[in-house]
Amino acid sequence: MVDLETALDTAIKTWSVVHTLFLPPDRVVEALGVLEQRADVHGLAWGGYPQAERCRLAIAPVELPLEGQQPPLALGRITGNFLFDPATYSDFEGAIASVGLDEGDYGDVILLGERGAQVILIPEKVSTLQKELKQVRTVPVTVDLCDWSELAVAPPQRKSLSTVEASLRLDAVASAGFGVSRSKMSEWISQGLVRVNWQVVQQPRYLLKVNDLIAIRGKGQLRIQEIQLTKKERYRIQMERTR
Repeated sequence: MVDLETALDTAIKTWSVVHTLFLPPDRVVEALGVLEQRADVHGLAWGGYPQAERCRLAIAPVELPLEGQQPPLALGRITGNFLFDPATYSDFEGAIASVGLDEGDYGDVILLGERGAQVILIPEKVSTLQKELKQVRTVPVTVDLCDWSELAVAPPQRKSLSTVEASLRLDAVASAGFGVSRSKMSEWISQGLVRVNWQVVQQPRYLLKVNDLIAIRGKGQLRIQEIQLTKKERYRIQMERTR
């Protein structure tokens, strides 16, 4: 359970498969890019399900196969009655951090509405969460380990979309792609809930380009595939949404 730089060094020196801590999505992309450029090591990322954002990496010398070498993960369930005090991703992450877990110790948080949330963890951290986490916001909670068959994430679904817009502004394109009003999308952007290429963007006027990836946690991802200028000087945008 090490960071990327240490994992690369250890994999070569010990001729073994090494697993990193959880990495945020921008670091996952960066790390996989680094591995692709190296001839001596290779790796794979896994966060518990195909569209997971936060992942651990398995890294090994290229001579060692990585089939069946996914980093070990555990699925925890944080249960409480959140009917009258709804909790956000940030609330659960803050509560997890308050009992001593670092960002590298856990992956995605999956909201379960008024019932609580699931969290993907490094297996060794499950007992700490079970013993120490007693409350999220004002709600008493319990933590238990659940089977992966109970993971509350649907298989990834992809949908091709097309829109014609007067500009390439983030609020305009994203509202069309995610099927919400432009005012709601502008609100989400201002609140820091929207990321472009995994970086938070809080300017609704931000201009998009081909291959940009727009991600909203809990809503999915939107990839800009093609942009064409129409005869009326508007933009015809082809997109693919994954959720």
